[in-house]
Amino acid sequence: MFFELIDLTHTLTNQSPTWNGDCGYNHNTKLDFHECDTKVKFCVQQIVMQAGIGTHMDAPAHCFHGGKTTNDFTANELMAPCVMIDVSGHAHERYSLSINDIKQYEATHGLIESDVFVVVYTGWERFWQTPSKYHNNYVFPSISKEAGKFLLEERNIRGIGIDTLSPDRPEDDYAIHELFLGASKFIIENIANAKSLSPKGNTILALPLKADGLTEAPIRLIALKLKSVL
Repeated sequence: MFFELIDLTHTLTNQSPTWNGDCGYNHNTKLDFHECDTKVKFCVQQIVMQAGIGTHMDAPAHCFHGGKTTNDFTANELMAPCVMIDVSGHAHERYSLSINDIKQYEATHGLIESDVFVVVYTGWERFWQTPSKYHNNYVFPSISKEAGKFLLEERNIRGIGIDTLSPDRPEDDYAIHELFLGASKFIIENIANAKSLSPKGNTILALPLKADGLTEAPIRLIALKLKSVL
């Protein structure tokens, strides 16, 4: 096998960080084994959660009325070559990915090709188990409007993802959401384990819950990473 599978998905719990700071996920038992009167016993559960929780996908309809919803994307559209830009060595809570970061990446790894999905690794996921720090009153590493515009217009990428609550801090007026969702691309937030990706040579598969009309949805995000061949 020439690929290894990498799970880029955070496990959802009732402590998972959320945008508004409230508990965004719970599951409860509707029928427990001891309550079941059939020969084969069942445990039946119910899930209650926000659509935009954990590792999740934003579709154009999240910001644009009449835009594509998560179920409008085909499986082929949700599978893409993937590169990882690592800024974890210098990113801080108010850091924004810059065009210079992209140019430095390309100087080492070559130009980012059209239709590639870009993952920005800031290292912020180290705070995932401390929701108050991860949320940090909406202050976390993000992506500058200039860098987003460059990736969209000069490199024509498929979409963009980051290991924080959002590629935008609210103070920046959600420029990345406006740019990418306005261009019918998709955004993935709260990516886990991005440090395990290679700078290039990955393929990602984003699998949102296939429910009608969702503007955002939790996903199982998997990467196929090309193994080194000796």
